[in-house]
Amino acid sequence: MAYLETHQLAVGYTHGKNTTTVLSDLNLELHRGHLTALLGQNGAGKSTLLRAITCTTRPLHGHITIGGADLATLSQRERSRIIGLVSTDRITLGGLTVNDLVALGRQPHTGFLGRLNANDRETVAEAIAAVGITHKANNYMSDLSDGERQKAMIARALAQATPIIVLDEPTAFLDVASRIETMQLLHSLAHDHDKAVLLSSHDVSQSLLMADDLWLITRDREVVAGPTQDIIASGAMQRIFTSDNVEFNPDILDYQYKPE
Repeated sequence: MAYLETHQLAVGYTHGKNTTTVLSDLNLELHRGHLTALLGQNGAGKSTLLRAITCTTRPLHGHITIGGADLATLSQRERSRIIGLVSTDRITLGGLTVNDLVALGRQPHTGFLGRLNANDRETVAEAIAAVGITHKANNYMSDLSDGERQKAMIARALAQATPIIVLDEPTAFLDVASRIETMQLLHSLAHDHDKAVLLSSHDVSQSLLMADDLWLITRDREVVAGPTQDIIASGAMQRIFTSDNVEFNPDILDYQYKPE
């Protein structure tokens, strides 16, 4: 059974009195225990859709339900206990240690003063351990590699103890090894911690290898959704790019140049 559902959702943006619809008629599902990858070419609307899912912006039409409850009726505090967000933005973290950063994930549970009790500190330690950087817990964020920094950001979302974790391009600034490790980590978090993990990505091959489900934005701005293997078998992967010189090769789970 789906944990998050969209109902005739339309997303986009407004400028003054002008409204631009980017994606519409979306009836999508997120399942706990599943890693879901959102794929599409640049400008297709991936970030726009994620902003609506995380309530950063309001949908233009339709609604989103979580566990049967309308997301729009929940308070910001209630939503922060349901959805954790890992942004692709490079954040200036100053003098924060890994422990400090991950502890920020407990704010929805600790109140305004942010005082951690023994349970909170245990949750922080478990989140850091889950992403494999316990040995870096007291290091400053500025001293970490990009891959380690991304793991710390994921640990913060994990410490937030939300059933849903949304990540916007979590592997964007990582090298090949770190991209693979991060995707494997997210797959494990979904399966081992019963999270509904949704990520947008340009890393097609790793997404297809690791994701249980796909939300695929086609060049016609239709969103095709379903189990990864079903999407691959349907031929829908051919519908992402507008270029006739690029084709999907299911043998390598990636796109390649197609000679004329």
